[in-house]
Amino acid sequence: MRAFLSVAFLAIGIAIGGAFPRVSEVVQGALAAAGLTNARATLQTNAAMTKPATSAADDGHEHADDEHKHSEGEAKPEAGGHKHAEGEAHGHDQEGEGKIKMSAEQAAEQDIKLATVEGGILSRHLLVPGTIAQDADRIARVPVRVVGTVAEMRKRLGEEVAKGEVVAVLDSREVAEAKSDFLTATVKADLEKTNFDRQQALWDKRISAESAFLNAKAAYSEATLRVDLARQKLSALGLNAAEVATSAKKDETTPNLSSLRRYELRSPLSGRVVERKVDVGTAVGKEGDPADVYTVADLSSVWIELAIPTTELSKVREGAKVTIVGGDDASRGVGKVVFVSPILNPETRSARVIVALPNKEMTWRPGTFVTTEVEIARDPVKVRLPKSAIQTIGAEKVVFVRTLEGFERRDVTIGKADDDAFEILTGLKPGDEVAVANSFVLKAELGKAEADHDH
Repeated sequence: MRAFLSVAFLAIGIAIGGAFPRVSEVVQGALAAAGLTNARATLQTNAAMTKPATSAADDGHEHADDEHKHSEGEAKPEAGGHKHAEGEAHGHDQEGEGKIKMSAEQAAEQDIKLATVEGGILSRHLLVPGTIAQDADRIARVPVRVVGTVAEMRKRLGEEVAKGEVVAVLDSREVAEAKSDFLTATVKADLEKTNFDRQQALWDKRISAESAFLNAKAAYSEATLRVDLARQKLSALGLNAAEVATSAKKDETTPNLSSLRRYELRSPLSGRVVERKVDVGTAVGKEGDPADVYTVADLSSVWIELAIPTTELSKVREGAKVTIVGGDDASRGVGKVVFVSPILNPETRSARVIVALPNKEMTWRPGTFVTTEVEIARDPVKVRLPKSAIQTIGAEKVVFVRTLEGFERRDVTIGKADDDAFEILTGLKPGDEVAVANSFVLKAELGKAEADHDH
């Protein structure tokens, strides 16, 4: 009876399982629990019977062995549903790492200046204060030389004068005496010469005595000597004997005017009157009186006096280039060292250094304090680049090299430096075109592109 019931239930279960596979599994499980059949074998048989030929997920994606597989190099789905292939651009003006797309017009709008890389000189300088002074070779005083009184002052302060131009006139008794002595000696010599010529002619004919001839010769020689002495006296006073003789002849036509007492003072060089020491009517020439009437200076070239410490003195050479910066940093000039004193100042323990500075525009005034940059070294380098072209990204020094489509970041190694430029050891070669002004704009664009790429 029990065997019959088992067979009956089994037949019913098989029938139901054929129509409803999942119900059959439940029934077979119950039978297995009751110990009427082998559940494992039954479940495997039903699974094989009920398994579809092809299994697909409800969302339409294909799956194999319940795992998602992607071919090598295939883009994987992201959380947002976007796919990114390796190396795919993000829509910015960047093509590859460190490259920026930018046309020539866009670079011009950003005021990005370009320059071709080339070699050059790195100049190292020593910063030293200095004082503008008059060039000692271009300053002169107009001396008096004689005792007298100022009769005319023909130049005012600041006026230009030429070399040899009359700048003042003195009234001098000493000059009048010197001129009179010369003129008198000249006339006396002319008379003695005439007498000597006559006596010589008589002596040659043996008409007169020899003693008369010898006396005439002696008198003539003495007169000639007096003329020479008077001429030398005029020369010592700065007077020209020929001009004195010419003036005397003019005075003969104008007896009411005499030039004997006039003494003209002339400028010893061309320049400007920078000092006036006397006025009309001032007595000059005697002890305690002014010894000169004007100071004339040629300021087309001036000096800068520097005091170089002994620790830096060995670096300074005569002929070295010196750049001068005015107090307002607006005026600049270039001179050169013309003298380095071998003697130290015992008080300051520094050496006097003189710099010659052209001053055609009269920009530099004596007495002005200035700051100078004395060139102490000149180093030739194969690649020289302005400091404005260098940018720092992270720990790297970079420049931006011009390409056909824009700019490319280029890491460089820096060597020596001066006030304006660096030596580039690696990363650039002569002929490369780089951004040397407003390169920070390119740095900002590169940083923006890299930030968007990381996002």
